[in-house]
Amino acid sequence: MKYKKKPVVIEAVKWDGKNHREMWNFLTGKEDDYISANGDNFYIDHGKVNGGLIIKTLEGEHIANIGDYIIKGVKGEFYPCKPDIFKLTYEEV
Repeated sequence: MKYKKKPVVIEAVKWDGKNHREMWNFLTGKEDDYISANGDNFYIDHGKVNGGLIIKTLEGEHIANIGDYIIKGVKGEFYPCKPDIFKLTYEEV
């Protein structure tokens, strides 16, 4: 059998290694004055990856490399996506 994805509008932010405030707001849904190195959906660990962003997904921890898109899924979950896959799968609305 063959399947196709249902048309779904998603939210995503490209991680550039410097957009900490934008990523914090996106991953936490907050716009606090203070940002920390961890939250319910992520944490920062520069020893694991350049840029340090680790996303806590439903399947476990996933490293987000600089240049990856962080996607908010249909159930409010977050996960990283490589730029080439993102561009093949999604288009801006």
